[in-house]
Amino acid sequence: MLGASWVGRELPAGLAAVGLPLQQIFAPQLGDDSGPAEVWFGAGASRDSVAHGVHFRCDGHLLFGVISLAEDAGDEDATPLQVAARRAYVSLFRVLAEAGYPHLWRVWNYLDDINGAADGLERYRQFNIGRHQAFADANRLHGCTIPAASALGVAGGPLSIAFLAARAPCTPLENPRQLSAYRYPADYGPRSPTFSRAALARVAGQEWLFVSGTASIVGHLTVHPGDPTAQTREIVANLEALLAEASRVSAGPAYRLDELSGRAYVRHPEHLAAVQAELVRALGAEAPIVYVHADVCRADLLVELEAQACHLFARR
Repeated sequence: MLGASWVGRELPAGLAAVGLPLQQIFAPQLGDDSGPAEVWFGAGASRDSVAHGVHFRCDGHLLFGVISLAEDAGDEDATPLQVAARRAYVSLFRVLAEAGYPHLWRVWNYLDDINGAADGLERYRQFNIGRHQAFADANRLHGCTIPAASALGVAGGPLSIAFLAARAPCTPLENPRQLSAYRYPADYGPRSPTFSRAALARVAGQEWLFVSGTASIVGHLTVHPGDPTAQTREIVANLEALLAEASRVSAGPAYRLDELSGRAYVRHPEHLAAVQAELVRALGAEAPIVYVHADVCRADLLVELEAQACHLFARR
């Protein structure tokens, strides 16, 4: 195993004792309180290490790492969250360079009170400034180097970032129904969010599709404010567009909605039934979707879905 994530405020003693790189998501699960773990497996023997505050494990092909930082202090030019975000990503990039896994595929970001305001600026926008600066410092603001990612708000806990990187590059994908997030206008903050809409990657006889956090956005605008059912249907439409893009790039079979697994983040627990009904209709009743009570990056977004799928292919 390379690493794992856990939804919930209490970690099972057995999981904590394994010693894996572990991201704890400080948010309750909705609909089932079993607190599932998501575990990433490598293709061979792995080694464990800690460097620059990052706990990571790698197997010669993939590297999974986790870093958590408290928002200790800012300075005259940056808020505590901006400083923490920049420091976390600087540390992440140092690990990738030193360990020899330069290609960042997928990132999961969780921060407290994502829509709250401090120092005159929404906290998500502060996070974006710090993240963007670290990407700029590392010369990673080109479209081909921007990973799939999600950023969610949780109640408490440090800034927590988990990531999957590799020796081989991935292919970032954009959604034809949406403006690329890293090209958003200044209405959404001093620095645009630094992520691609999805990424396609191959490793050890597998092709992985990583779908970033996907919400009810068309172009760069939120649509269907206040309506969780309509927002979820718009998410499905965006997923279909992304799967079509992935299928166009892939050398294998087309990607389908019913292959996806992932997490659905629901802002208001009373919306769970409506969101779940739409996702079951689109993805099927057996789709392994974990429902999490969390805040989405825009205050007018009620739900977000992140997902992945895997195809096997013949090695050449």
